[in-house]
Amino acid sequence: MEELKTGRVLVDFYATWCGPCKMLAKQIEQYEAEVDDVKVVKVNVDEHHEMAGAFGVRAVPTIFYMEDGEVIERASGVKTVPQLKEFTKVA
Repeated sequence: MEELKTGRVLVDFYATWCGPCKMLAKQIEQYEAEVDDVKVVKVNVDEHHEMAGAFGVRAVPTIFYMEDGEVIERASGVKTVPQLKEFTKVA
């Protein structure tokens, strides 16, 4: 994915059938509204299982924070907006 190679990116690996993913999606929407300098990329693991495998995603939701294509942080589970900001070095 070209958009992961430059800048600051929050990658959200999710599945449509995943309850916690839906909870995280609401937090990420709010995060996107508040934070301008971090791109958010959502990856459906059922549609992009090769990519999920390449990132070693074993559970959803799993999020990655990347800078210029390099993974800086990774985490699983639901996060609040303040936790997302801390995770992406905004807070």
